[in-house]
Amino acid sequence: MGWEGLLVFPLLGVAAGVLAGLLGIGGGLVLVAALVWLLPLYGIPTEAAMHAALASSLASIVLTAASSAYSHHRRGSVMWPTVAWMVPGLLIGGWLGSGLAVYLDDAVLRWIVAGYCFIAGAQMAFGKPRNGGNGDAVPPPRGWPMSVAGSGIGAVSAVVGIGGGSMTVPLLVWLGAAPVRAVGTSSACGVAIGIASATGYALHAPAGALPQHALGYIYLPAAIGVAITSVLAAPYGTRLAHRISGAALKRVFAVFLGLMGLSIVIAG
Repeated sequence: MGWEGLLVFPLLGVAAGVLAGLLGIGGGLVLVAALVWLLPLYGIPTEAAMHAALASSLASIVLTAASSAYSHHRRGSVMWPTVAWMVPGLLIGGWLGSGLAVYLDDAVLRWIVAGYCFIAGAQMAFGKPRNGGNGDAVPPPRGWPMSVAGSGIGAVSAVVGIGGGSMTVPLLVWLGAAPVRAVGTSSACGVAIGIASATGYALHAPAGALPQHALGYIYLPAAIGVAITSVLAAPYGTRLAHRISGAALKRVFAVFLGLMGLSIVIAG
């Protein structure tokens, strides 16, 4: 496939960036689902496609989530005290989760990611906030329980190739945060997850894991191509997030997760 075939990655980046700003997910789930289909066309062995999709998604999430977090920060929708408490756990969990994922079979990873999409989507569709979701009136969650939660979120995110939004957002909404503040905070947390997890996939991977243009399991043309345009697109998703009601944002999130799960199952 010629150089023009690489244009698909920047196009994916646009979708990932908008979704990062809108849903706080760093675009990870849509990237994983798309890359599982696409990477074999670029010479990635089928048995390594899932690992490469996860690693490349997480590498691109670093810049995507940073752009989304900055846009949300400018609108006052990032709960920085919560981010500070979660980051240590997110870094440890992301590193350990990526170390586990490289030893899992491709088929096992596919079913883990798809099952995760379905469970998270159902939770977002039917879960209820603990206090009715009085958004801005609720102080940012703090304390060691948030660090512990961060370690679990980081580990699972590394295994399923996401920025953690589909766990962080429901958790913060359940704790009473307004959905748009949960999305903004999740975006900031996604930066830490992406750094730790992508580093893990690069260093834990066996030698020669991918045939070319790779750093461990990270397929560099995909990671870089997605990151370049997702950074530019994320602010548009942020604007949409601030225009959509909390209930509507949750419904969009739930439907999106279900579709991604079906796509990954079909790809297998």
